[in-house]
Amino acid sequence: MKKVTLLIPVYNEEAMLPTLYQRLIELINRNGTYAWEILFINDGSSDRTLDVIRQLRQTDSRVNFVNLSRNFGKEIAMLAGFDYTTGDCCVVMDADLQDPPELVDRMLQYWEEGYDDIYAKRRNRGEESWMRRRLSLAFYSILQKMSRIDILPNVGDFRLLDRRCVLTLRHLREQERYTKGLFCWIGYRKKSIEFDRGDRLAGHSSWSFFKLLNLAIEGITSSSTAPLRIATVCGILCSISSFIYAIYFLIKTIIYGDQAAGFPTLIVVMLFLGGIQLFSLGVIGEYIGRIFKETKRRPAYIASDYNEKKLGYDE
Repeated sequence: MKKVTLLIPVYNEEAMLPTLYQRLIELINRNGTYAWEILFINDGSSDRTLDVIRQLRQTDSRVNFVNLSRNFGKEIAMLAGFDYTTGDCCVVMDADLQDPPELVDRMLQYWEEGYDDIYAKRRNRGEESWMRRRLSLAFYSILQKMSRIDILPNVGDFRLLDRRCVLTLRHLREQERYTKGLFCWIGYRKKSIEFDRGDRLAGHSSWSFFKLLNLAIEGITSSSTAPLRIATVCGILCSISSFIYAIYFLIKTIIYGDQAAGFPTLIVVMLFLGGIQLFSLGVIGEYIGRIFKETKRRPAYIASDYNEKKLGYDE
């Protein structure tokens, strides 16, 4: 009997877990030809999320959980899930039920047909505001143009991965992760399923504007070195412009003589060039910062517990 793991990173989802569990049980009961594992990754929740998960495990042995020692972020929590999953395939999904578990039935059908990565593509983005929706689409457009791999627009983490995809992702241990880009980078045979994203039924999203902005920066710097080239091009263009401007003033001085006028122009040019330099240093700093973190060779996460077993660093 093939085994399916439902991998669910959770952070302060106490209110959602009972409803989520009932929906998952309905999914499991419809697909009795598979063995199932429900694997929760508790990403340092500060509410009763871990207690609720433990209560679920007491009544259902198919429920497993990994408790991280602190909040490491969703991207790292998914890596922890890949390390501990035991299924022949793994379904990554959120706990807020905006990604409907009912879609897993179709994913399993395509998996049986030989697809390795069956991803859910949103027809709409649920309760998101107009501004957030437009910024998300703009980000995907920019990332698509900058990256050498095909980054899928309007596609989140909700997907089914064959075990060979999971084993491949285990080997990608970078500290600053953009998992959506990694899903595309590993390749394999992919299949899309379109769906209408629902609204969150309870609780509040932990993704603030600044967290999303940070994720966007991670996505761009993880998937492309194009920003470094942009900084180089800006530097070249500014140098050429400055040289042309200098020639212009030289000719003007020869023809009309030296004049004291032009002080505002000088200030504007200095501020413009200074801004370009700071922008370029900032872009370079982003990449140097990533190199700095990687050279430390720290583990991506620390797991405190697996089910009722306490873990240490070497485990």
